[in-house]
Amino acid sequence: MAAQAAAAAQAAAAAQVAAAQAAQAEAAESWYLALLGFAEHFRTSSPPKIRLCVHCLQAVFPFKPPQRIEARTHLQLGSVLYHHTKNSEQARSHLEKAWLISQQIPQFEDVKFEAASLLSELYCQENSVDAAKPLLRKAIQISQQTPYWHCRLLFQLAQLHTLEKDLVSACDLLGVGAEYARVVGSEYTRALFLLSKGMLLLMERKLQEVHPLLTLCGQIVENWQGNPIQKESLRVFFLVLQVTHYLDAGQVKSVKPCLKQLQQCIQTISTLHDDEILPSNPADLFHWLPKEHMCVLVYLVTVMHSMQAGYLEKAQKYTDKALMQLEKLKMLDCSPILSSFQVILLEHIIMCRLVTGHKATALQEISQVCQLCQQSPRLFSNHAAQLHTLLGLYCVSVNCMDNAEAQFTTALRLTNHQELWAFIVTNLASVYIREGNRHQELYSLLERINPDHSFPVSSHCLRAAAFYVRGLFSFFQGRYNEAKRFLRETLKMSNAEDLNRLTACSLVLLGHIFYVLGNHRESNNMVVPAMQLASKIPDMSVQLWSSALLRDLNKACGNAMDAHEAAQMHQNFSQQLLQDHIEACSLPEHNLITWTDGPPPVQFQAQNGPNTSLASLL
Repeated sequence: MAAQAAAAAQAAAAAQVAAAQAAQAEAAESWYLALLGFAEHFRTSSPPKIRLCVHCLQAVFPFKPPQRIEARTHLQLGSVLYHHTKNSEQARSHLEKAWLISQQIPQFEDVKFEAASLLSELYCQENSVDAAKPLLRKAIQISQQTPYWHCRLLFQLAQLHTLEKDLVSACDLLGVGAEYARVVGSEYTRALFLLSKGMLLLMERKLQEVHPLLTLCGQIVENWQGNPIQKESLRVFFLVLQVTHYLDAGQVKSVKPCLKQLQQCIQTISTLHDDEILPSNPADLFHWLPKEHMCVLVYLVTVMHSMQAGYLEKAQKYTDKALMQLEKLKMLDCSPILSSFQVILLEHIIMCRLVTGHKATALQEISQVCQLCQQSPRLFSNHAAQLHTLLGLYCVSVNCMDNAEAQFTTALRLTNHQELWAFIVTNLASVYIREGNRHQELYSLLERINPDHSFPVSSHCLRAAAFYVRGLFSFFQGRYNEAKRFLRETLKMSNAEDLNRLTACSLVLLGHIFYVLGNHRESNNMVVPAMQLASKIPDMSVQLWSSALLRDLNKACGNAMDAHEAAQMHQNFSQQLLQDHIEACSLPEHNLITWTDGPPPVQFQAQNGPNTSLASLL
């Protein structure tokens, strides 16, 4: 009986302890949920009350909560401080604690890997890349049983290597990711990894590896049956790579079927509604880009195509649409990719302005690119060479040849991109030809971009341009038969790929050669289509040149009325170019032509007036 009474007393005591523990857990849960609710209320207030949100989360720790709550609260604090304040030191401390504690807790993957992901982001922001890499590698190593996080962390480490220009390591990681996605049955994410790898291989110019990889991607994309938006976004990614590959190769005509498919694809996506149903495979929980970003990207590649083909009014139309869309997006989204899109669009439209005779507008847009680059050191690092190249082109358009040479030389020093290097060298050679007294430097450059043998890049467009520069040099040297051979090669290549500007420039130069040789009929056969094509582009410099030749041709042939009409056209073009020239050189931004070192200057001093020669315009 005593033993039974003792057992009953023991059982009652145990029940009391259990009840006390349950009450304590319930109380703990209630205070925790209350503090969490207040924190979220303050975070989502309009405007957010971040200080109060942080106070509520910090109030969790004095209660000495269980490890799970402690780790999660450190993660929440680190995330709020990282995203909403400049207190990176405290954010780092909380995220490091969240990562450390969560590794000791079984089945706590979301907190553990989110802490690792966010902490490595913060390390990169603080330029502590050497701390971010081992952290991500460890997280990747221990996340193999969690498909979503394993794939996400692989993407993140590959992106980190890409930002460091270590494309070989990035490609290796993307290959690992593609194989892992295949093993866990996610063909969708496998395609994302492979397309990302294809993009990097294109950047590295490893074309032998790109072609079979893109063929495989095409098969995977077509065979995958899943969420329609995800499928179409894969097709957009695939087609963007194909289009940019063609454009890099200067194949403006060959790209048209792919570009048309891409434009149709983005129209299809814009009609689809976002499906709220989550994929059954957690490895499929990725999106390449939001629909709105994809739309801007398609506008962008369309502008690139129009610029290369010489459809400058079309390029202007799509640039306006894209920039308007970007302005709306940037009000709600601070994603760095939007600034990159904006800079690339401006780079292309600046070149259009210089061709169409709007130098003042081009200069103001160059200044706009400078301002965007001032806000982001990484953006400036990626676009510094292009910026100096644009300034070099502007200098050529206002006849500041010494400044043009300095800008192109600076750009050459800053780039390791082969196509950009060839473009700069081609333009620098034309500067030396116009200066007329730089023979040694010119011969050295021409040898490096010899289109007859060992041309340094595979671009059809740049090789055609190199033939044109050779023809221009031979013309200035009075070697007319040699010039005609080079220019006919340019014409053959530019006609094959619809390179309208090169066609117009070659025709007018051939017309000039025939005029000098006294073959007026043949000259007219060249100059008239050059003028028509230049008007269609429109290319003001070629129109000015063609109208001057038509005036002189008609005079020589005794066609007084036609000569008068051509003279009037020439006068009109001269006046437009002269007025634009004076306006551009009077802008304070004109002082940018002297900038050749360091980050873009912040302020510009106004000038008294233009200090450039107008002789070649008249």
